[in-house]
Amino acid sequence: MVFASRRDFLLQSAAAAAVGTVGAQTGLSAQAGPNAPAMAIAQWKGPKAPTAQEIDRIAEQLTIKAIEAIGGISRFVRRGDVVWVKPNIAWIQPPEMAANTNPAVVATIVRLCFEAGAKQVKVGDNPVDVVDQAYERSGIPAAVRPLGAQVVIMDRSRFRRVDIKGERLKSIPIYPEVLDADLVINVPIAKHHSLATITVAMKNFMGVVEERRTFHQAIGETLTDLTRFLQPKISVVDAVRVLVARGPRGGRLEDVRMPLAIAAGTDIVALDAWAAEILGRKPEEISSVVCGHKAGLGTMDYRSLKPVEIAVA
Repeated sequence: MVFASRRDFLLQSAAAAAVGTVGAQTGLSAQAGPNAPAMAIAQWKGPKAPTAQEIDRIAEQLTIKAIEAIGGISRFVRRGDVVWVKPNIAWIQPPEMAANTNPAVVATIVRLCFEAGAKQVKVGDNPVDVVDQAYERSGIPAAVRPLGAQVVIMDRSRFRRVDIKGERLKSIPIYPEVLDADLVINVPIAKHHSLATITVAMKNFMGVVEERRTFHQAIGETLTDLTRFLQPKISVVDAVRVLVARGPRGGRLEDVRMPLAIAAGTDIVALDAWAAEILGRKPEEISSVVCGHKAGLGTMDYRSLKPVEIAVA
């Protein structure tokens, strides 16, 4: 019954959330409400070749500006909410390798959630590599614990099979605390993936499930089924550093690029389409983007949303 009521809540929330569009703006926060933008892109325009410490400060500024431009975190977080922040923490790699979400981006979102009145903020993923080592090496726990976030290591014995009634994916074990949260904030990094071509917001949800080999049979269709069930309300895409080859694990600095950008929004397909271009791909080449578009989960023509563009310096 927990899963059924959670699914109903998500579906109702998604239906109630209006998705509006506005023209490009610079340096101004959009207002929440029925005309709040569906997507915003914050881009660093300051000095190039920043140091590692400067990159963290840039990541924080970009994250704040992108979220402000779609109406602010209070558009999504209500006082007393339990929020699950879902970054990519899959690999035993440091931030400069762009295999996991930038810790400064995650920490900024955690702080904003608490400032908006969240009762509890949980941060967790289901790593591919050894869990403790992946968490520590990512830098994310060290960044969010001082802010009061609960870092969750997903106990694999607690995953419960859920009937998601997808076209291709009928059921899948999902971590129950994710379904029980009042809000899930999806915080992927944009990077290359050897199977899916890219891994961004839609594929980041594979970190809340087990039996992930099931997705490999038809990655676009199964990711669409999972996204349709979860009905995400907000995603924040980390493109501060991106991995353009040898993903998803990476391991070579020469495969890392530094767009110094953050995109936030309510249209998960549009965000993945934007990230595809950042990674040097066309949205129509990405099966999950195409399938998500066809299923009505969003638009692969992200420019049609007239995303707010913010220059940060």
